[in-house]
Amino acid sequence: MANKNGPVAFLTQVKSEAKKITWPSRQETIMSMIAVFVMVFISSIFLFFADQIIAYVVRLVMGV
Repeated sequence: MANKNGPVAFLTQVKSEAKKITWPSRQETIMSMIAVFVMVFISSIFLFFADQIIAYVVRLVMGV
């Protein structure tokens, strides 16, 4: 009786699963990259202003 959990069976399953992968098109990759950059920019602007407001409040409370 063959071992169904051996390394050969594992590699066969990996090869089978790898064939099911669908890679995004160049257009989809570019659009995703642009969306990520926009969200990073928006997040950095928000965090900058939040930091400035918190620093101002701390200066008021500390009397500096």
